[in-house]
Amino acid sequence: MSETPHEGGHASPPYGSERQFQIYMAGLQGQLPTLPLDVHELERRAKERLSPEAYDYVAGGAGAEDTMQANLAAFQRWSIVPRMLGNIAQRDLSVELLGLRLPAPLLLAPIGVQSIIHPEAELAVARAAASLGIPFILSTVSSYTLEEVAQAAGDGARWFQLYWPADAEFCASLVQRAERAGYGAIVVTLDTRLIGWRPRDLQRAYLPFLQAQGLANYLSDPVFRRDLPQPPEENPFPAIQKYVSSFGHLTLQWEDLAFLRQHTRLPVLLKGILHPDDARRAVACGVDGVIVSNHGGRQVAGAIAALEALPGVVEAVAGQVPVLFDSGIRQGADIVKALALGARAVLLGRPYIWGLALGGEAGVREVLQNMLADLDLTLALSGFVSVSSLDRSALAKAARA
Repeated sequence: MSETPHEGGHASPPYGSERQFQIYMAGLQGQLPTLPLDVHELERRAKERLSPEAYDYVAGGAGAEDTMQANLAAFQRWSIVPRMLGNIAQRDLSVELLGLRLPAPLLLAPIGVQSIIHPEAELAVARAAASLGIPFILSTVSSYTLEEVAQAAGDGARWFQLYWPADAEFCASLVQRAERAGYGAIVVTLDTRLIGWRPRDLQRAYLPFLQAQGLANYLSDPVFRRDLPQPPEENPFPAIQKYVSSFGHLTLQWEDLAFLRQHTRLPVLLKGILHPDDARRAVACGVDGVIVSNHGGRQVAGAIAALEALPGVVEAVAGQVPVLFDSGIRQGADIVKALALGARAVLLGRPYIWGLALGGEAGVREVLQNMLADLDLTLALSGFVSVSSLDRSALAKAARA
């Protein structure tokens, strides 16, 4: 157990006590928190605000949604073992990632078509993330162009998530646009070359892209637009048809990753790694990081929980590249557990979308402030003062229910 922030680090703001004091002082003025702090109540309130189609699109998963439930249950199979009487007066939540020092081991996961949640969509999320120094990962299927989101983010760290299209020239155009717009990395999602069987969306016959939502990066791209019979502003249907036909690159293979190196100087991370052999293959292909993820349970029903896959991937990578974690983060304790199992940082998904639904930019910021406070307090009360000092010794296997 470390008693001082790790060498080369610094004391982070006391996120936990500052946030608590802010809430309690506002209470003296008769003001309660704007958003629910309980994540289940946060989602319930967002459900009341959203259309049924939009809510189910975000909340739903593949098949009977057992993979979604497995993601959450996996955290219950590990328990934090707090240590006592260390000096926890100063904490360091910062981490180094791809040459950057981030204020916390937290990034915002790429979630597409956010205009179905809030009119300002990714613009609001980018501003909220930048205000706290949290990197934001923009989905290919965003409601605003990657250039517009970059402008909203200002100097904030941002990455671009790539759904690799079948058209190679269009793929090159997307990553080059991202590089020019100041995105710091390319995150290639591997697990969505086809859309999984999602009963909630199918029951409502709802796919927002068929209504030209979430296609800003497509409709604005000169390569994508080049062969359309009419500009999409005049007639969107040919563009929608082209999107549908070009979305998934079903013949994409490991060797094709070299294509990205030919068209961008940005670091490349692979999202969707669950098997140790795939992790080793990714490292052999020269990628700069891997993200353990099952797409929040949205793609393969019955798939392994992301947290269950994490230790095997960390062991396979053997420290050669950073391992990030996605799928199932709901509270500070979840972040501590993922870091203790070897993740360098985690991606937060659905909770910030519920904040967006309820409060736009301010709602996203509030969710992030609460998450940082929860992480800070959980870390300190467990006897640790830096996230880099967390390892498997901080955990014990919980008895299975």
